[in-house]
Amino acid sequence: MDTFSLIVVTDETAPVRRFEIRKVLVKRWLWGAGIFAFLFLVLCVDYVRVRVDNRELDGLRAETIERREQVTAFQDTLHSVDAQLARLLEFERKVRIIANLPGSAGTGGEEITAVGNRAAQQTPAPEGGSGGPAEPMGESPPAASRVPQPARDAPEEERVSLLRQGADYLGVVAEGQETSLAGLVKALESKRHRLASSPSIWPAKGWLTSRYGYRTSPFTGREQFHAGLDIAGARGTDVVATARGKVVFTGKRGPLGNCLTIDHGYGVRTQYGHVDEFFVKRGEKVERGDKIASLGNTGRSTGPHLHYVVEVNGKTRNPLDYIFD
Repeated sequence: MDTFSLIVVTDETAPVRRFEIRKVLVKRWLWGAGIFAFLFLVLCVDYVRVRVDNRELDGLRAETIERREQVTAFQDTLHSVDAQLARLLEFERKVRIIANLPGSAGTGGEEITAVGNRAAQQTPAPEGGSGGPAEPMGESPPAASRVPQPARDAPEEERVSLLRQGADYLGVVAEGQETSLAGLVKALESKRHRLASSPSIWPAKGWLTSRYGYRTSPFTGREQFHAGLDIAGARGTDVVATARGKVVFTGKRGPLGNCLTIDHGYGVRTQYGHVDEFFVKRGEKVERGDKIASLGNTGRSTGPHLHYVVEVNGKTRNPLDYIFD
């Protein structure tokens, strides 16, 4: 027989219904249902696999982001350590200068090398000084990082490799700095009196309006050498001795107006020009921080400011090399 007979009886009184179904159609339906079930099973398995892969991918993405953040934090830490080491090197350089100690850090008072870029803050200074951009006192520009700085979006392997090199470099620098500072401390033990007599603080509060070195003269408009620092401030601001010493001059001194000079011994002298009033006399001994005068506008000056000079063996030095606070 090529057909299947399907008899349908709904109840006792209803007529019997007979359906003839060809066997070929039944086989086709069964094959179709089997193929559909197989495809549905394959799709279900593939769906489950995709869901699992997506979950693993999300985990890998989160892990990658976390590792990238860790690498970035490590990079920032290295730069911070590098900046601290640079400041420590600069501190040692100044100590060696004022204590007259040999060593790679002692450069003899030349102009401080710029170790970073910082826009001069345009804080308005009181009228006077050299007319240049004013900078707040007691701040140092940040040191330029010597650690390799890979781009934030660079491949992680490249960043890690460069940072590993930076860490190795800082390890060598720190080791050398430890040895250098140990020798410095030992050498300073016998130089306590010299350190007490070495300029090391700001002579007045105010705005640093002109640095040591060549500049354009506010009077002639020509380039000339400026042998000290100009610190602008309010008239009457206290001027203090920057180290222990003996007052060797108080009086008028040409363009500097009222001027005061302190001999600190060891060939070191400091000079304070354009002051208004003297609070010490010639021959008087002073200690670091003692009030010696008030800031003024005497002599050739465009406004109230202090002209501060450091001399070593008769030659001017950059006063910033002798300021720690």
